[in-house]
Amino acid sequence: MSAAFRTTAELHARYLRTTGACTDTRKLLPGGMFFALKGPNFNANAFAPQALAGGCSCAVVDDPSVATDDRYLLVPDVLRALQELGRHHRRTFDIPVVAITGTNGKTTTKELVHAVLSTDRATLATEGNLNNHIGVPLTLLRLRPEHRIAIVEMGANHVGDIRELVGIAEPTHGLITNIGRAHLEGFGSYEGVIKAKTELYDFLGAHNGTLFVHGDDPLLMAKSEGLKRVTYGRDEHFDASGEALASDEPGMELVFEDVRWHGHYHIVMKLIGDYNAPNALAAVCIGQHFGVADDAIAGALQEYTPSNNRSQFSDTGRNQLVLDAYNANPSSMKVALENFAAMRTDRPKLAILGGMKELGADSRSEHEAIVDAVKRLGVDAVFVGPEFVELAGRGITAYPDANAALEAFKQKPLTGHLVLVKGSRGTKLETLVPAL
Repeated sequence: MSAAFRTTAELHARYLRTTGACTDTRKLLPGGMFFALKGPNFNANAFAPQALAGGCSCAVVDDPSVATDDRYLLVPDVLRALQELGRHHRRTFDIPVVAITGTNGKTTTKELVHAVLSTDRATLATEGNLNNHIGVPLTLLRLRPEHRIAIVEMGANHVGDIRELVGIAEPTHGLITNIGRAHLEGFGSYEGVIKAKTELYDFLGAHNGTLFVHGDDPLLMAKSEGLKRVTYGRDEHFDASGEALASDEPGMELVFEDVRWHGHYHIVMKLIGDYNAPNALAAVCIGQHFGVADDAIAGALQEYTPSNNRSQFSDTGRNQLVLDAYNANPSSMKVALENFAAMRTDRPKLAILGGMKELGADSRSEHEAIVDAVKRLGVDAVFVGPEFVELAGRGITAYPDANAALEAFKQKPLTGHLVLVKGSRGTKLETLVPAL
């Protein structure tokens, strides 16, 4: 017979005898606890036997017909069990938990903060972009006795998403990188985005938590007024201060204040784009707040290497690429274009811009605004995606998808250029890189 679990504490006791949690039969964890999640088009209860055959020690299921022996742990709802288990496990650790959300830069900021904090303590951080109602509890379940701090990234597509995630992770500290116009289809409006993101502030304010706030952002400063906060930005009166410098280097040059000796650190990062300066300063601020030495902070930021098509610079031998094709929305597209236009180079520039997804009724006007920005900045551009094709009457070069653009670049190769590649993940602009 299966084991029916009445309480989360009972399930947690069993979890502690496993090697960890997994949800995908393609990425099984030997000795792990498999969670048979359900979705609109799948029901992993059917794959629980496969998970056990693949090496998992037990499987959490909510279909009694599947549970044939005590390796199957029967619960009323697998997703709810995963979330409650993640919260229960997190409560067994009396350590700082830093939640990071925002429209743009949250994953890069999370990676930078992780690089800084892990210089002198065992630090847990969200892997990849596992930042939703499934990824957050899975991240918490990776906490081990050696961890001294956790960084949990949180994403949102609807009002209430962050409220749900902070209810699971119960952070002690939090950061909103910025609030921009993204996922408007799900949020309903820009005001909906503001309401959703500041659910993090609401939680921390109610639980005496500490906010890390970008002082140069009037909206974030206004929304955090009266709450316990630590500020960062360009002004030396902020708790952590610094700025990006104009540079001939492809990487961002950053200067920040040494809080102990009141000097300055001047570093060149491998991260592209001055718009990443607030993300780097957030890492400086959090590192300084938790007592990381400034020279260690500088070293960690200098050594950080971006990946996964986020603000990466590369020289292909034919062209130099600024690859930022992991995601895009109106605010991130605008700052990327402005930064690209300002970059110093002897090479001709070309921006390859992909369509932005999930903008709902605002989609056409937001894509028109990008075309206008390109013309205003005087940047040569090629556009990719149906969102831009329908604007072809405005005298732009637009391809319906990445495959069509790839064929065009194969037929007429591009050489000697500095190229910005920026678009939503769904446009798949990274597939153009071999032709560039």
